[in-house]
Amino acid sequence: MSATRQLYRQFLRELPPLTTKRTKLHNRLRETFSTAVAETPSNHAKQFLTYLQSQRAYVMLLERYNPGLAGELDVAEHTRLTARRVGLNMPNMEGIKSKEE
Repeated sequence: MSATRQLYRQFLRELPPLTTKRTKLHNRLRETFSTAVAETPSNHAKQFLTYLQSQRAYVMLLERYNPGLAGELDVAEHTRLTARRVGLNMPNMEGIKSKEE
């Protein structure tokens, strides 16, 4: 049962943290592991866990190397980051805007 318990805990680490009450996904996972009779977890469960870990790493890398993808940036900041991605620096437009007004 220790291998099953270890796999269950690894699944819980990959899921979003629990709030005040369990979600349907947490309940379903708990039911599945509580009714598991076999001592060794299935290969399918191990593969799914590897998939969840890979997805978490992918999202982390995507956010790290593409900060503008999240849609949180304004147009000027997005343009600046796009220029930096190809090795260019945008000119400072602060002084020009104040002179025009």
